[in-house]
Amino acid sequence: MATIGILRETYPGERRVALVPTTIAKLKKSGLEVKVEAGAGKEAGYPDDEYAQAGAPVVERREVLACDLVAGVRILGAAGESWSADLEGLGASAVIIGRCDPLGAADVLRDAGSRGWTVVALEMIPRITRAQSMDVLSSMATVAGYRAVLLGAVELPRMFPLLMTAAGTVTAARVFVIGAGVAGLQALATAKRLGATTQAYDVRAACREQVESVGAKFIELSLPETSAEDQGGYAKELAEDFYRQQRELMASVVAESDVVITTAAIPGKPSPLLVTEQAVKGMAPGSVIVDLAAERGGNCELTQPDQRVQQHGVTILGPTNLPSEVPYHASQMFSNNIANYLRNLVKDGQIAWNMDDEIIRETVVVRDGDVVHPRIRSILGLDPLPQAAAEQTAAVEETAAGDPPQPESSGEDGDSEDTAS
Repeated sequence: MATIGILRETYPGERRVALVPTTIAKLKKSGLEVKVEAGAGKEAGYPDDEYAQAGAPVVERREVLACDLVAGVRILGAAGESWSADLEGLGASAVIIGRCDPLGAADVLRDAGSRGWTVVALEMIPRITRAQSMDVLSSMATVAGYRAVLLGAVELPRMFPLLMTAAGTVTAARVFVIGAGVAGLQALATAKRLGATTQAYDVRAACREQVESVGAKFIELSLPETSAEDQGGYAKELAEDFYRQQRELMASVVAESDVVITTAAIPGKPSPLLVTEQAVKGMAPGSVIVDLAAERGGNCELTQPDQRVQQHGVTILGPTNLPSEVPYHASQMFSNNIANYLRNLVKDGQIAWNMDDEIIRETVVVRDGDVVHPRIRSILGLDPLPQAAAEQTAAVEETAAGDPPQPESSGEDGDSEDTAS
């Protein structure tokens, strides 16, 4: 029977835990034995005795690191310097699973490979229907979108809802969300529930129906049509000229808004600049910007990561880890995601590396000491693996013969935002 160890997070300010007690029974049915580091769930509201009652021994960190699988919310690149203390505790055949920022910290994966580890990056879950229950990015983006609205409501020196009172009428606050991915849609829905007037913009015109489904108005800008998603369903970088036109056209909408929430992030790339300082100057005094893309530079020119900035009478917030501010439910959602992934990976108590399974193939970025994910190898400047090179050659030959290969479907979940940590 394989064992999985759950780490206590060491990244500064991280309060989530990778697995909550209620999901332990699911893993036991798959033949997994669970061990939990002492204090792992304390900050999220899950004390050690709840894990023990669920059948998971509470142990020291060294015992967790010795398990067949080691899971955390943040591992490797996503854990920064806090991860270095665990380097010597992991064995040469360690399998580690969690969020590891594979596109932004690929060099760390090269080092993991040199140590003989296998790494599962949950950020790389493909956007296909079968994998929706495992999608940690969408789950955490849901929490971030909700929390962003609450931050904006607290900072705004006015109330959100329309109120008709004996003392006069209070007009509704105007909330503008840039990016109608999971975080953006949740932000719109939350702002609407608080009584605000809501509207949103997304480069993907197909998002109109989703925006309108949560009671918001979809803003259209006269911009050239372009594909904003890669084949995996995630956002891709566009030309600077496109972003320039977008900023100019959006400035008037920003100026009319009381709260602006930006969510446009590109995995592994700097966040696109969408709200300039000039646009901020056009906003009314007391207005608020909540920039969910702050971790990679921000969508607003004045954003500072994890800082509250006041410029031109406008408050700009740059939170980088909002899910950690709602650790109980964020952990619950993350836990369900990782448990569903593990139930797909582990068969009869043994890890089954079925690389024909798209979910496993796309998330295993390092295996048995080698970087195996084509996209990560490309970032690191490594040659394609023999099998991948052969497939590329075959594709070129097919194209030359007049029968170009068809791209894989990115699934029904068209979200292209990566906003949560």
